Amino acid sequence: GRGVWKVTLQPMPAGGPHQFQGVHDNHGMLQWILLKDVMFGDVWVCSGQSNMEFAVKQVFNATEAIAEAAKYPNIRLFTADLVQSDKPLYDLEMILQPWSVASPESVGGPDWHYFSAVCWFFGRDLYNHLGYPIGLVVSSWSGTPIEAWSSPQVLENCSIARSSREVLDDSQDVGLVGWPNGHSVLWNSMIHPFLNMTITGAIWYQGESNTGHSDTYSCTFPGMIDSWRKEWYMGTDERTDQYFPFGFVQLSTTGKPGETNMGYPAIRWHQTADYGYVPNPAMPNVFMAVAVDLGDESSPYGSVHPRDKQDVGSRLVLAARAVAYGETDVMFQGPRPVGANVDKEMKQFEWHYPKEINITVKSKDGFEVCCSPDLDKCSMTSSEWVAVPIVSSTSYSITLQLQQNCWDNVTYVRYLWKQWPCDFKHCAVYSMQNNLPEAPFFGCMLEPDMKPPC
Repeated sequence: GRGVWKVTLQPMPAGGPHQFQGVHDNHGMLQWILLKDVMFGDVWVCSGQSNMEFAVKQVFNATEAIAEAAKYPNIRLFTADLVQSDKPLYDLEMILQPWSVASPESVGGPDWHYFSAVCWFFGRDLYNHLGYPIGLVVSSWSGTPIEAWSSPQVLENCSIARSSREVLDDSQDVGLVGWPNGHSVLWNSMIHPFLNMTITGAIWYQGESNTGHSDTYSCTFPGMIDSWRKEWYMGTDERTDQYFPFGFVQLSTTGKPGETNMGYPAIRWHQTADYGYVPNPAMPNVFMAVAVDLGDESSPYGSVHPRDKQDVGSRLVLAARAVAYGETDVMFQGPRPVGANVDKEMKQFEWHYPKEINITVKSKDGFEVCCSPDLDKCSMTSSEWVAVPIVSSTSYSITLQLQQNCWDNVTYVRYLWKQWPCDFKHCAVYSMQNNLPEAPFFGCMLEPDMKPPC
């Protein structure tokens, strides 16, 4: 009775513009509809909370970035408006920005409205590399927990009791239009309506509002990804890849350097399903951009909202090229240790990275060891952790010096396990190529690829 219909087109080569003409028989009177300037290409959905909502107008060098948008008419933009619902919707109730050609006007909209900076820089850099049209669909809402974006089945699978409201931990990311924290209310209203639209993949920037209750994130996040894939695959009659690529931004920082809130390192770890890297067995075809070294203490929007979104976008694209587009010659991850040697006499251990990576060391700080063989005593908030500085390095290894008297009991090691662990682009270990940081890490000192317990 509502006149709902859809047309499914056969796959088309990337490019355009094209025209489409449709006709509607309204009681014997034909009504013609002409769609002009239609492009075919890759469509990416961009979702999450305020750091995805954060607009191009708010970033560093915004004037230049907005003016540059005029060079990208083959990138098309769409932004959903803020709506929540207790039941699944089959169409968007409100649209903030209808499909638009990229331009200074469509990219440089009001703060917190359009266009999403992370989404734009990801799409722009992807277009620069691929050279064919890109569609970007933003559906995000500040201050929202992952439970709002997850289907009821995901929450049930993760044993999360139904609740009308979650407790937010991020006071600077709250108060911007209503806080839809009820379970599944944004899955229902801002994801479900898109399930009949064929997409290439999705990117995600969220987690700040789960730092106060992080324990279930290693279940809900992989579960949400699996659910989105399944539902999009079925909703598009199997035209969307059932394992479509999914990228995310590992959380940056908030507060001030040196603060010890453990919620942020916990979420960063749980974002990877407690592996420390992606793709991994629990999160196949997933990629990430590490942002822990992109803190912005003086951001006028609060330190929880760093203004450098250009580096976030470029890091996401490097990872997407490898994971989503299958390029095998792309350095898309920071260094990750593969082995260790121990010098008991010197109380040192040497951490090895793949020789082909070529690391650079920018700081001696960031590594800690736990002075106990007992995993229960090496929890995220334990006092057993002590700093171990880097005392030397090569192009493929670092040497850590244990200065405290606990050598015989050391089993576990962690890296960047602070809310704000380092200065801007100045954590300890980076790859020489592409200047990518080593991701936060928690694991076994002698077997870095092994998940605890050791």
